[in-house]
Amino acid sequence: MCGVPRVSDEHLAARRQQILDAARRCFLRDGFHNTSMQDVIAEAGLSVGAVYRYFPSKNDLITSIAQATIGGAEEIFAELARHEPPLPLVEALGRALDFVDSQAGEDGVLPLAIQVWSESLRDPALAEFVAATYRRLRRHFASIVRQAQQAGEVPADADPEAVGAALFGLVPGYFLQRILTGTPDRETYLGGVRALLASHHPAPR
Repeated sequence: MCGVPRVSDEHLAARRQQILDAARRCFLRDGFHNTSMQDVIAEAGLSVGAVYRYFPSKNDLITSIAQATIGGAEEIFAELARHEPPLPLVEALGRALDFVDSQAGEDGVLPLAIQVWSESLRDPALAEFVAATYRRLRRHFASIVRQAQQAGEVPADADPEAVGAALFGLVPGYFLQRILTGTPDRETYLGGVRALLASHHPAPR
């Protein structure tokens, strides 16, 4: 008796990624709302059944894209928080911006991040995912601030959660401006951050 050939995990993962890549191209080209499942199926070059086997709905596709888009930053930021020796604040921010620049082009994930933000305003499940992810990202920056407090770079009585939230807020602030206006570049932005930080530590007369 012949058994049914077993499909390898590698094949299943590759097929799933093929569908996600097709969806990502569609979403970047036409946006979430103007992309239908039929568009994704045509882009992937697969049968209807093959696509629906992995993703029963467009919302499932959007959620998976969001996980790759926003969640991909977490590993980078966690590494910054674990860095030994601890990084000064501006250097930590600069490395975060390096990640932003690597993902800001047409082939990067950040243009989709803006669509994810917008979609999360109408999709409670996606909103929950986005909120949880950003809370984790902020915690990494709070850890960076605690290390800066130990090094004397941040006042000991400062709230590390508050300072971490402000520091983290500089990252989406940078890439939103880059995507919408094309400026400022990394060095100009970091120069502005240095000037702001220096204004709170005036040089002795």
